[in-house]
Amino acid sequence: MMKLEKNHNPLLNAAWIDQLLDNRTPLEEITYETERYFKAIKKDFAMSKYSRQKKTFVQHVWSLFSEKFTIEDEEGFKSVVSGNNLYPSWKERLDREYRKLESTILDRVVVTDYGAMGDGLTDNTAAFYRAFGKGAIEVKVPAGVYLVKGLRIPSWTRLVGAGKGKTIIKLHPDAPRRTRLLTNRNYIKGNRNISVEQLTLDWNVERLGNIEKTSTGNNYSSCLTYSNLTYGWVKNVEALNPGLHCFDITSPFYNYAGDGLRGKSGSQFVWLDGVNGSGFGDDGVTTHHSDYIFVSNSHFSDPSGRAHKQGVSNSNGFEIDDGSRHVWLVNNSSARCFGGVEIKAHAESSAATGVHISGHLSVHDNRSFNFRHIGHHKKEDPQSLSAFNIRAQKLVSIEPTETALYKSSSPRSLVVSGYRNVAINRFLFIGDPNYDYKQKPAVAIQYRAECVSLTNGVIENFVTANADVSIAGGEQSANSVRIKNLLSIASAKETVKVGAESSLIHLEEVRKRSNLFYN
Repeated sequence: MMKLEKNHNPLLNAAWIDQLLDNRTPLEEITYETERYFKAIKKDFAMSKYSRQKKTFVQHVWSLFSEKFTIEDEEGFKSVVSGNNLYPSWKERLDREYRKLESTILDRVVVTDYGAMGDGLTDNTAAFYRAFGKGAIEVKVPAGVYLVKGLRIPSWTRLVGAGKGKTIIKLHPDAPRRTRLLTNRNYIKGNRNISVEQLTLDWNVERLGNIEKTSTGNNYSSCLTYSNLTYGWVKNVEALNPGLHCFDITSPFYNYAGDGLRGKSGSQFVWLDGVNGSGFGDDGVTTHHSDYIFVSNSHFSDPSGRAHKQGVSNSNGFEIDDGSRHVWLVNNSSARCFGGVEIKAHAESSAATGVHISGHLSVHDNRSFNFRHIGHHKKEDPQSLSAFNIRAQKLVSIEPTETALYKSSSPRSLVVSGYRNVAINRFLFIGDPNYDYKQKPAVAIQYRAECVSLTNGVIENFVTANADVSIAGGEQSANSVRIKNLLSIASAKETVKVGAESSLIHLEEVRKRSNLFYN
């Protein structure tokens, strides 16, 4: 049985995923294949005027701080493959901006020269601010534990530690519950070109005692928040026990103006690489109302879920949330979360769109891959205006399981609800043959999902599931689903279960084998 610990090295993810998939196909070929399947199922939907709900008073208020949400990428950025590496084409722009950051730095200083002491006792907030000045600075933080009451970083700044577990920036015991440990300085005017590297961020949740809820609402209470930031980096940073999120790439406010709108002044062009975290009250890494985000070689596990009521905690390793667009997730991993990767939105916001996943290893999450637009699932709900366009390849789900985080949620490898234009290619979903899946499916395509493609996959060991793949029928039926080259091994009695009233279901090369190994 595979188990990913909190200190799992995510640089191993790419090799492990290929080994589990038994993959010998070049990444460039797989990516081309996925794009071909996506184009084959993609449909442009004309939206009825009846899809738009009458706005509430609260939504009218939020609309003052919102802008129109559009689906397609105006800049036309694509995935680029170089050998075994995949990245968004805009990363070249980001690399140029990092070089510009390095050339703009006027001085390189050490925070201890400004009075900081890494003794785990001294309040170092003022020392860091003296070191930051007005920016154009690289601030080095030697090994030690540095207490602060929250830091706001100016533009054109690099904050560099001595490594994870060596340099620890920790919230002071007197810091309020709403404190963001690190964030950028100006949410109104915005900031640019900030990089945080090679350190651990400890939100010090222990200072709150046995308080039931560890966050205060909106985008407060996280380890690192980038808001209205253009060009940002987080490299090899660990985040521990935040009240809300480990890392949040967002706009100044979470915005609930309704589907079709999103918050103004979101962040854009941000890369998180080699980050990890645990003990988070809500999500490991999350995005809101922001564009062009790249998360690679990262790992999140073991949330506390304490930002929610006990037993209904939607705590995900990776969450691409309200109003996010054009996000790349590459070679990441998650363990013992509610969702490994959740692409979603609340009912009162636009759903994330234009998400690319290439390589993810989910171990013992409740729902390894969960794509949904809450409040837009049932027949009487308005059709989502925004839940479109997911490309995912090289997905591995190992033994999804029940969780105390969300007690009523049945385990799944994959759920697609309300999203349209979803292509999933090259996947391996492994169940526990001794686990009681209570006659629930391993994969559910449901709640008005449409134009969904599952290709080149293996599902095994979901012995007590009622089906490996369920395509829901009835009033909330899923439609236009294509399944090609699916192998079921020693798994559910029914490989693909198609509900009544589902239409345009195409099955090709769906095979079943009774044991894991040929005789």
